[in-house]
Amino acid sequence: MRLAEIRVYPIKSCGGISVASAVLEPRGFAGDRRYMLVDERGRFLTQREHPRMATVRVREADGGWVVEAPGQRTLSLPVRLPSGPQRAATVWRDTLELTEADHAVNRWFSDALDIPCRLVNMSKGHVRPLRPGRGRDGDQVSLADGAPVLLTATASLAQLNGRLTRPVGMLNFRPNLVAETDTPFEEDQWGRIRIGEAEFDVAWACTRCVLTTINPETAKKDPDEEPIRTLKTFRRGPEGVMFGQNLIPRRLGVVSVGDPIDIL
Repeated sequence: MRLAEIRVYPIKSCGGISVASAVLEPRGFAGDRRYMLVDERGRFLTQREHPRMATVRVREADGGWVVEAPGQRTLSLPVRLPSGPQRAATVWRDTLELTEADHAVNRWFSDALDIPCRLVNMSKGHVRPLRPGRGRDGDQVSLADGAPVLLTATASLAQLNGRLTRPVGMLNFRPNLVAETDTPFEEDQWGRIRIGEAEFDVAWACTRCVLTTINPETAKKDPDEEPIRTLKTFRRGPEGVMFGQNLIPRRLGVVSVGDPIDIL
């Protein structure tokens, strides 16, 4: 069993980047979901309400990020904002004081999405504890919905697609790690794994929402509410419809595509 892909999402709910290697930090992979768009009240924005966010694409360049969107000039962002005003920003039940980008950057995103919004950044000094009951004291998470790292598996997607009229890609599920597996949903049984230099607790199954029905290329919602509709027929659990596993870092280090995945 091996690691087939690594993806990071520099801006929450916008396009991701496939990378050959990534550095695991306590709150997740370096560069993953450290930026977030918020409305004028400081509330986080996602594709659930704003599917157009899928058209905002990010790529690596010169030690930072280049952001692109239809009809917009390219925008350069550093990996982290060096300074700026602090703004209260809310993601789910957590409110943090994050660094706000300047007016020109905020205007770029407002024009790209056609809604007033602001870009905020989580620096090393900002700490967001993991939700109580999900891990250990001191566990952290970035601006992701609930966990530092999300893993999905190829055999599980293959089984799902075997039940769909129109297959979906792994990008619909926005994973950080894609495991190349033989048995569908074997990841449900894992407790702790090693990938490259890093180790993870396989903490809890990821419950899925309407975001998985949005085509990551076109930003259009599936008219039949797939794949959620089909997942409900065979992957429903106590907390919702499940696909993928949330991971908590236990040993930090570098992971690379092709690394073996060892069950500990």
